[in-house]
Amino acid sequence: MTNLRSNGHTVSRLSVHIVLSTKYRFTVLKGDIQMRCRTLLIQICDAEDVSILKGVVSKDHVHMHIGYRPSQSVSGLVKKLKGRSSRKLQQEFPELKKRYWGRHFWAIGFGCWSTGNITDEMVNAYLEHHRKPRDVTNLDFIIEK
Repeated sequence: MTNLRSNGHTVSRLSVHIVLSTKYRFTVLKGDIQMRCRTLLIQICDAEDVSILKGVVSKDHVHMHIGYRPSQSVSGLVKKLKGRSSRKLQQEFPELKKRYWGRHFWAIGFGCWSTGNITDEMVNAYLEHHRKPRDVTNLDFIIEK
């Protein structure tokens, strides 16, 4: 398999699709600001040992598909991405300080969706394959609706 991360005790392939939007959805990610935002996000990911699988910087939001280590949390990564990029962009582009007088460049919150190389159906089939009827050692987690 490709894109596997390994260390002494784990092998993993964790990836997530993250969406960050600018505060008030202002279309400020244009030209030099857009290029600098892209550069900053790449630098932050490199510093945090996060691999960018794909990404797009639009006029008012950013999509990133990233791979991360099991010891990292998605919310911690987003906090670093938003905090560091916001600070640097507002330092380097004074026109952003006029637009974002409260020093908040990114909107509150973010969108994230886990991604992977298997589907829910594949996991359920795997679990069903390993389920043995009338075996006390295998517990079912099937919740009746």
